Amino acid sequence: MYFLRSLLFYLLFIPYTVVFASVALVLTPLPFILRSSVLRFYAWLTIGSLRIVCGVRYRVEGRENIPDGAVIIFSKHQSTWETYALQTIFMPICYVFKQELAWIPFFGWALSTMKPIAIKRGSGKKAVETMVRVGKQRLDEGISVVIFPEGTRTPPTAPGRYRIGGAVMAVESGYPVVPVAHNAGECWPRNSFTKRPGLVTVRIGPPIATRDKTPEQLLAEARYWIESQMVEISRLGYPGPGDAPSRPASSATRG
Repeated sequence: MYFLRSLLFYLLFIPYTVVFASVALVLTPLPFILRSSVLRFYAWLTIGSLRIVCGVRYRVEGRENIPDGAVIIFSKHQSTWETYALQTIFMPICYVFKQELAWIPFFGWALSTMKPIAIKRGSGKKAVETMVRVGKQRLDEGISVVIFPEGTRTPPTAPGRYRIGGAVMAVESGYPVVPVAHNAGECWPRNSFTKRPGLVTVRIGPPIATRDKTPEQLLAEARYWIESQMVEISRLGYPGPGDAPSRPASSATRG
């Protein structure tokens, strides 16, 4: 039954992805906020289709923690689901993503029109420099930047290795970090065709100020908050955040 429901979802998802990606390409010369609104509707459609067809529901906790203005979003990365859901929660946003994703027909082409910060896999210091330079430009334009600190999708029962690049960008830019935890991998597992019904909990944390912090301190603080929340919201069992230091109270102000 799960397979058939997932098949029906893709029979809907693929055609309207082609349509919206084509529209996004046509709208490229128009203002970013207009193009972002069109793709936000596409994200709503995807999340709604998944709920109706596959029974994947979701709830968002902590919306009050979203400040006005641009922020850096450090999100857990378990699934493709959150790449759509975050567009419906935060607005406007762009993503830090691996350059090769832009080659995916339609999906990647459309994503490339949304001012992403594309980095080359394995480029090390150069990738971080690109994130800092382009990320600050996007933030100064009023566009929030989504970073998946783990770099790739992880299993719903264990964390990945948190990478320092996003924290370097945050400290260099001076913009606050908003941590996001979720358990979407329990319903839309990585590398899986089959979607499973259930409730995805998205938990948004208080903004973390970047003033007077090293990238290492900032990353440890964000990691501790995210991984602590994962213990609470996971239905499959999840290890604790390990020996990362506890998160001190932080201000929502920029800088």
